[in-house]
Amino acid sequence: MRKLGLNSTRENILQFIHGFIDKRGYSPTIRDILKGCTISSTAVVQYHLDVLEKEGRIHRDPEIFRSIRLSEKKASVMIPVLGTIAAGSPIPVPNSDNWSSQAVDMLELPQDMVGKKPVFALKVKGQSMIDALIDDGDIVLMEAADSAVNGEMVAVWLKDREEVTLKRFFAKKDKVILQPANQTMKPIEQRADNVEIQGKVIGVIRKL
Repeated sequence: MRKLGLNSTRENILQFIHGFIDKRGYSPTIRDILKGCTISSTAVVQYHLDVLEKEGRIHRDPEIFRSIRLSEKKASVMIPVLGTIAAGSPIPVPNSDNWSSQAVDMLELPQDMVGKKPVFALKVKGQSMIDALIDDGDIVLMEAADSAVNGEMVAVWLKDREEVTLKRFFAKKDKVILQPANQTMKPIEQRADNVEIQGKVIGVIRKL
C-alpha cells in the first residue's frame, strides 16, 4: 500500500516540535528533541527527522541553526488501483462498499487533485494513447461513470470480447467509435449496445 504514514516516534517528534515552536517562538535542536521525546541517541533523532523531511512534513536548512519548520500537509484521499486496463475480465465500476475489496494497490493523492466524486485508478498496458501523453505503465485516474460525451477519454468494456480498453469516445447513431491516440493504430468501431463505459479519465500519473 502506497501510503505515507507516521509511526509513534515520529508522531511524538512532530507534536514536540509544534509545541516547542508555539511556546518559545523558535525551533528545537536535535538535543532538545532527544530530551523532550526521550529518544536514545541523537542519531535516532536524526534518522526520524530525515524521514519526516523526505515525506515533506518538515523543512530544514543545514546551514541555519534551529531551522526546523513544520509543513502544512494538504488533505489527502486514498484512491484504489483496481488493476490494469487491458484485455481480460471486465473491471467493475467501484463504489464506496467495494473499493477496498477490489483494490490491488492504493494511492494517496491530494484531495484537490481528485475532487469529491468517486475516483479509481488503472495501470495502463500498451501505447494506444501515446499521443495523448499516456504511455505504457502510466496510471490513469478515472471518475466512475456510465456515460460520456464525444471526445472524452474513457475506459470501456467491450462485451463480446470481454475486454477493457482506453480510448476516446465518439457516438455515431447506433455505433460507437473508439479512437486511439496513436497514428499507427486504427479506431475500433462497435455497436452501441456492445460498449459499456466504466469511467472517464480525469488525470494521469506518469511513470518515472
